[in-house]
Amino acid sequence: MLSVLLAALLLSAGPAHADDASATAAQAQQRAKAVTQVVLGILSYARWPVEPPALRLCLVGPTEYADDLIKGNVQNSGQPLQVRRLLADDRQLADACDALYIGKLDLGQRDRLFQAISGHPVLSISEADDPCTVGSLFCLRVSDQQVAFEVNLDSVARSGVRIHPSVLQLSRRRAVQP
Repeated sequence: MLSVLLAALLLSAGPAHADDASATAAQAQQRAKAVTQVVLGILSYARWPVEPPALRLCLVGPTEYADDLIKGNVQNSGQPLQVRRLLADDRQLADACDALYIGKLDLGQRDRLFQAISGHPVLSISEADDPCTVGSLFCLRVSDQQVAFEVNLDSVARSGVRIHPSVLQLSRRRAVQP
């Protein structure tokens, strides 16, 4: 009798767990789509000293939300977007990338990465939980409700990439609390 009850309990728990997993997967996919829109929006309002014919976006480090970025090959403005993954220690990073989408890196990797692009017009967007005080121009804040971002104005000023003022204003908006 106990084994029948246990089997019934396990069978009834299976579909609920599957529903939770599919809901979690759907939320993750929705977050990835939202991140893609925010990143493409940021890129469309950036200007480089010499406008590249196709913007080269490099993904660096393990990323959680970059899958949709890899799929897309055109920016919101219609400019072609070339996306590829590179290692954080790749010597060609500063010359091969106009923009970086940075995932999880340890402190040493981050330091070497930002030293490598220092003095080059490279826009950097950090996905990981970054305090946005050193290095990255933009730091994403991803939640189920929205994707927001912070701007490191010091890094923007030193990057050589011009960012439209309205994008900088957007970063000041706070999430509406439910």
